[in-house]
Amino acid sequence: MIDVNIIRQDPEKIRDMLKNRNYPYDALNGFLEADEEWRLLTDKGNALRKERNDVSKLIPELKGDKKTKKIDEMRLVSDKIREIDSRLAELDGIREEFVLNIPNIPHHTVPLGKDSNDNVIVGQHGVLRKFDFEPKEHYEIAESLDIIDFERGVKVAGSGFYVLKGDGAKLERALINYMLDMHDDQGYKEVFTPVIVNRDAVIGTGQYPNMKDDMYWIERDDLWLNPTAEVPVTNMHRNEIFDRNELPISYTAYLPSFRREAGKHSDTKGIIRVHEFNKVEMVKFVHPDGSFDVLEELRENAEEVIRGLGLPYRVILLCTGDMGFAAAKCYDLELYAPGKKGWLEASSCSCVSDFQARRAGIKFRPEPHLKSEFVHTLNGSGLALPRTMAAILENCQNKDGTVTIPEALRPYMRGREIIGR
Repeated sequence: MIDVNIIRQDPEKIRDMLKNRNYPYDALNGFLEADEEWRLLTDKGNALRKERNDVSKLIPELKGDKKTKKIDEMRLVSDKIREIDSRLAELDGIREEFVLNIPNIPHHTVPLGKDSNDNVIVGQHGVLRKFDFEPKEHYEIAESLDIIDFERGVKVAGSGFYVLKGDGAKLERALINYMLDMHDDQGYKEVFTPVIVNRDAVIGTGQYPNMKDDMYWIERDDLWLNPTAEVPVTNMHRNEIFDRNELPISYTAYLPSFRREAGKHSDTKGIIRVHEFNKVEMVKFVHPDGSFDVLEELRENAEEVIRGLGLPYRVILLCTGDMGFAAAKCYDLELYAPGKKGWLEASSCSCVSDFQARRAGIKFRPEPHLKSEFVHTLNGSGLALPRTMAAILENCQNKDGTVTIPEALRPYMRGREIIGR
């Protein structure tokens, strides 16, 4: 969440930020109204406490009716203080709810823009393959090779789910292991966390309440299916204080992720937009100084995964109107899909400054004798599996219907070079 002092000191700056990010002013207006009442009542409560303390020192010196009268007056003052304290507790909850709905402040290097049309292409890498035949889309290739079964996915779980079979399942496993091994070489520690997370976790990383309708909620237990591995991995250190020499901390994790994607998957064939998908995630906890330089390193780590697969891709710097709720700066990495004749987002790499750390209470102590400060957190996909697989199938397809396995994956596919029927 944003530091409330920033909101108080310059509410118009926050109003401009919300406009640039396409967010309404409701949360800001609600916070300012509740905060004004909170501050007035706090001052009033402090004044009443001072009055009670001052009179309490005088009461022992009073006699008879004067003493009784002052005691009765102080009882009324104490009742009023309790009323104020009760309202202040309510206002604390109201203020927090409003602040939780205010997105992060973009970094000054983020371009202004309304939507994805205003994003900036930072670079394009790799050569787009020229085919001597009409390339097919990934779902056509997969069904022909019998490696993805959409019909049985629907039978098991419903629309937006699928079954990987044979070499499809092996290719998925190969991709996961390839990515985890590469991130291990890059200095990340592998973790495997629970797939189910609690409410504090989704609040801590900013998915709740902003994205609550896009997550799967287990109502009986008030638990949530993991929407992205950054949630459980980041929250491993909720309410902890690091020593400065412990930073930076880098984790990588493979986890299945779940998103409702309400109304979004129906117009997309194949595995481009689905409810359950595997992903390998990178998460970093760093010192605030230089955290946006670390974002460039994180992005490079994700790009290395793509280059190792030999896939053409481009890097997009997201504008203010297209960034995720928690991001202060975000790059998307998009893979080219020749069958679809378009680009597929396979990774988002973000620095979220201290936004998540404030919500989750993650701090570090600069020196043993100094007050603790909030860390900065970063996260990035390295990569999301369905779109990576789609890009491999489309870029590596052959005229005879087979698919050439990228060289980097062959050790994980028992040395095989081709996927065929």
